[in-house]
Amino acid sequence: MTTLYIANKNYSSWSLRPWLLMRELGIAFDEKLVPFSEGSNHDSFKAFAPNAKVPCLHVDQEVVWDSLAIIEYLAERHAGVWPADSGARTWARCASAEMHSGFSALRNACSMNCGIRVQLHAISPALQSDIARIDTLWNEGLARFGGPFLAGAQFGAVDAMFAPIAIRAQTYGLALSDKAAAYAQRLRELPAMRQWYEAALRESWREPGHEAEARAAGTWLQDLRIDC
Repeated sequence: MTTLYIANKNYSSWSLRPWLLMRELGIAFDEKLVPFSEGSNHDSFKAFAPNAKVPCLHVDQEVVWDSLAIIEYLAERHAGVWPADSGARTWARCASAEMHSGFSALRNACSMNCGIRVQLHAISPALQSDIARIDTLWNEGLARFGGPFLAGAQFGAVDAMFAPIAIRAQTYGLALSDKAAAYAQRLRELPAMRQWYEAALRESWREPGHEAEARAAGTWLQDLRIDC
């Protein structure tokens, strides 16, 4: 039995990555959503994840935590997670690792919040540097491997790793080059991405810490979320 533990779809960028990859590749799993709680989720998340964080994958008696570890675990068991071509696979792994460990200015300034639209108060040099680097990476992958996805014709792990950036670009109106913006739109139009986004809009949970981060980032232009 395969179970993926995630948190709120509106907020949880790390949960989105393996969820989207598995949905798009047709890897069957049961979803267990445990909402963020005010202050700390340590106790509730510790019940299923050794690091008390989401996402966490359970496959029979095996427990796999951390998004990148989950991706590598899936790659050992399912085709299509990484490209078959060695050069594309190497590039995709490097880009995924950079996303996993970097872009702290973007994470801090533009926390994931699917259902709102925000005009940023300011774009710091560090944030602009992160946006520029992502734009460069996306254009490099698309040009080198022919698109329409970052490492070639098929959606894979590297696209899943950058999927939350496509949502952030929409939420905060981040300026991207034409090809990068088109790629972000392509990600948002994936069937599984649309399912995630629509479910996020229907969530009734509001976690004060995540809401405060978005309030601090800029002026809210729209709140498209539907209270259930």
